[in-house]
Amino acid sequence: MSSNTLFKNLFKDATRPLFLAPMEDVSDAPFRQICRSMGADMVFTEFISSEALIRDSDIALHKMTFSEKERPLGIQIFGGREEAMYGAAKVAEQSNPDVVDINFGCPVYKVVNKGAGAACLKDLDMMERMAGTVVDAVNSKPVTVKTRLGWDESTIRIQEVALMLQSVGVQALTVHARTRAQKYKGDADWSWLKKLKTPNNMKLRAQIDAVLEKILVVIMSLMVINVLWQVFSRYILSNPSSFTDELARYLMIWV
Repeated sequence: MSSNTLFKNLFKDATRPLFLAPMEDVSDAPFRQICRSMGADMVFTEFISSEALIRDSDIALHKMTFSEKERPLGIQIFGGREEAMYGAAKVAEQSNPDVVDINFGCPVYKVVNKGAGAACLKDLDMMERMAGTVVDAVNSKPVTVKTRLGWDESTIRIQEVALMLQSVGVQALTVHARTRAQKYKGDADWSWLKKLKTPNNMKLRAQIDAVLEKILVVIMSLMVINVLWQVFSRYILSNPSSFTDELARYLMIWV
């Protein structure tokens, strides 16, 4: 089965799939295997520097190592130069993942300072070129993107971003419903997902990093939104069994 077919098949069932989000120093191979065994429908690697990949960094290459039992699996890359992203996408493709994912959402200063991660939210032309470069580099795999609502509250352009990414061939979008300015603080603004008109053929996913008592509230608030799957991140660190939660699965039918 091709990666494109496998990716599309995730959305054929009545229930909505649950994904393990890419997390630095967390979503390594052992943790991915635990989450898959607990019922995660798809997992992602830690995010990997494009600059490190094109320089054959042992650490970067190790982050891409995975076993067949982890499939379906996505490799996430990030960077601030088109040339490096093209080369990194080629390297990632050679590892034969099911998806190549681009990080346009990391708020950490050392990443943003290099023009990577959420920095692209300040330069949508650069984001468009970067995404298009990766799509061009990866011929046999779906390309997806993770991003945020905007750089700050005054520059939320997620609707424009979604349409732009679809136009260059991105097949799915993860939205962390905070701005870069918020980082991981404050409440996520889920209302933007309701406002977001999902472009034809593009899948929209919402990142959940809430604490347990907020999960049902978050999921219920998404019931009126066309969200096709959920990506669990920091919440799953201490609760990997959440992937087997029948209530969550039941609720996801209605999202």
